[in-house]
Amino acid sequence: MVQENVTDRDNALFEAGIKLGALYHQFTGSPVNLNTASSLEQAIQESISVQPYVEEISVKIDRDMLKSKLNNEFGYSELQGPMLKVKITVKYGASKIKVGMEYDPELNYPLMKILEIE
Repeated sequence: MVQENVTDRDNALFEAGIKLGALYHQFTGSPVNLNTASSLEQAIQESISVQPYVEEISVKIDRDMLKSKLNNEFGYSELQGPMLKVKITVKYGASKIKVGMEYDPELNYPLMKILEIE
């Protein structure tokens, strides 16, 4: 049952938040190195892009941060939230929402936020 007071904007914001949370919790911890970062970015983009209402997605892994976390003996690290820079556009009905996630050094946290509401 759809509530009459829930708008397309509300649903778009909810869907966008779900996408960011799913992406973060699904992919952090994945093994990655400098040779596989591009393919992991592509896999994340493709995985999230098939979900409902996703219009566009871009995922970047911070290579400098990844390099600093590489295990010296085995040459890989686990993907960590602060390494991710993500932008997702969700369209639900008449509303289009752009959200993002990016490491905030002041907070020492990969902050998720609303970037734009159309």
